[in-house]
Amino acid sequence: MSSIIQLLPDHVANQIAAGEVVQRPASVVKELLENAVDAKATDIKLIIKDAGKSLVQVIDNGVGMSVTDSRLCFERHATSKIRLAEDLFSLDTKGFRGEALASIAAIAHVEMKTKQDQEELGTHIIIEGSKFVSQEVAVLPKGTSFAVKNLFFNIPARRNFLKSEVVEQRHIVDEFQRVALAHANIHFTMYHNGSEMFNLPPSNFRQRIVNVFSGKTNEKLVPIQESTEIVSIQGFVGKPEFAKKNRGEQFFFVNDRFIKSGYLHHAIMSAYEGLLKDGCQPSYFIYLNVPPNTIDINIHPTKTEIKFDDEHALYAILRSSIKHSLGQFNVAPVLDFDRDSNLDTPYDYQNKDASMPLIQVDAAFNPFSPEKPIKNSYSSSSSSSYRKPDTSHWEGLYVGLKNTTEEFSGMTEITEMEFESEEVTGSLFNEREVEEKINATYQIHKKYIVSPIKSGMVILDQQRAHQRVLYEQFLTNITVLQASSQQLLFPLHLYFSPGEIELILELQESLVQTGFIFEEINSDSIVISGLPVNVTESEVSILLEQLLSDLQDGIPENSFSQNDSISKSMAKSLAVKTGTLLTEREQENLVNSLFACREPGVSPFNKPTFITMSVEDIDKKFAI
Repeated sequence: MSSIIQLLPDHVANQIAAGEVVQRPASVVKELLENAVDAKATDIKLIIKDAGKSLVQVIDNGVGMSVTDSRLCFERHATSKIRLAEDLFSLDTKGFRGEALASIAAIAHVEMKTKQDQEELGTHIIIEGSKFVSQEVAVLPKGTSFAVKNLFFNIPARRNFLKSEVVEQRHIVDEFQRVALAHANIHFTMYHNGSEMFNLPPSNFRQRIVNVFSGKTNEKLVPIQESTEIVSIQGFVGKPEFAKKNRGEQFFFVNDRFIKSGYLHHAIMSAYEGLLKDGCQPSYFIYLNVPPNTIDINIHPTKTEIKFDDEHALYAILRSSIKHSLGQFNVAPVLDFDRDSNLDTPYDYQNKDASMPLIQVDAAFNPFSPEKPIKNSYSSSSSSSYRKPDTSHWEGLYVGLKNTTEEFSGMTEITEMEFESEEVTGSLFNEREVEEKINATYQIHKKYIVSPIKSGMVILDQQRAHQRVLYEQFLTNITVLQASSQQLLFPLHLYFSPGEIELILELQESLVQTGFIFEEINSDSIVISGLPVNVTESEVSILLEQLLSDLQDGIPENSFSQNDSISKSMAKSLAVKTGTLLTEREQENLVNSLFACREPGVSPFNKPTFITMSVEDIDKKFAI
């Protein structure tokens, strides 16, 4: 009987390993940048074309490789980072698996140029799908240059699963930012389709954060510093008033390695308890230094998750250090009241004696006398300023009273007295008022609106109903191109990260059709001079943040799907929230607007907007 189990060929094994290592162009960027950092480079360039589908190139001035190493680095499980199994628990480098270059070479065209400082000539190698095409000697500068072209050229199914260029580019930018933020002492440069996106000179951590996330980031940062036997913490957290809806600016670094940790994120959210609005996320850039033997990095294929020996102690230290920093910089509320300088004693009165108040008593005052004497409230000192009223023409005040008095005195008896009668109606309300009471709407718990109908009553969810109304309005404005704008007296300046600016540029045409007018779009800010009619100036920042958060996983390539996503996001941001008190006019307007929609029964997110209860259903509730 023939054997069933066979050893896989090297090129097949490399393609299978590439499924774990290389998921998209951003995975190639991560591996090449980390190799450049491990090579002790001080200047690293990243060149991208077509969001990494056509080209991903990393050029560094590191130590380079010899002729033997340049050929051996493309073999599976070949690495210079570890020698023994115990080295896995004392890692101070990035890449150590030894599968990255082999996996990348299996699914792309790779061209590598490398040279060591002490060598006169370097090595130029070309590989296509794990096959060595050429290897020759070349005159090269010190360092290494990796060019990965035509990613997934031999696996078209994987290439079809890639997202649009905007989405893939954003993933590349994310990986670039993670490496650049972890190593502020290295000069990083990034080019996309021939244009420079980032130029980050060597600096400290704070300046590197500002260079990556625009100039307004500096005023948002609160420094944190803590050193213990377990962990050394340094970095920055964002002020609560600058919290956003999305989680874009949240970074953990452990021994200069970017990680993701829901447990540590919960520690930070616990430190911000009571300071953030609902649904908002703070920004943070936290660098943790722990002994390498207290962590296990080799628990996840992408090496972005780490296991700590004592997570509970790390949780408590991180939470307390952030709370301390927020309180130290007057971000968190404290128990001490602010001293009012207006209550301080002036310098002129420090040596003066207090003057006793004067008490004046009227000795002639007798409360039991039948006629109370007129009290003269004016002292002798103020009598000179008092002016008596003019009584020379006092007779004129009583002209006409004599005849009136005589008339009343001559009237001996009252013969007839008439009273005004009130008209008695048959109902407490007139017909118009009764009709208005029947058609009235009522709000329950600031969440539901109840309106009577012929068969019973209808109960609306005010937030979902308003979402449906706004959604159809925005979608009509975008598709029919009839949106109107309100001009702002003063243009509105908003600041965003470079990745968010790219998304706004992609959505600019659709946003203009909704009523936005963009005066300028810079690399880190935008200037808005006009808004849609139903959007206020204070809602613009919240609306755009919600829109960017909803579309961070990808913008639909279809124009209708893109317009639909924008309309849904704007409707969710601007809809009246649960807990908002509505007037009767607003309630009636919402009810009428909902039932004028094309699909009033469901919200834009396929949730019911109203329910009906008939009189029979109500009778069943009272049945015994």
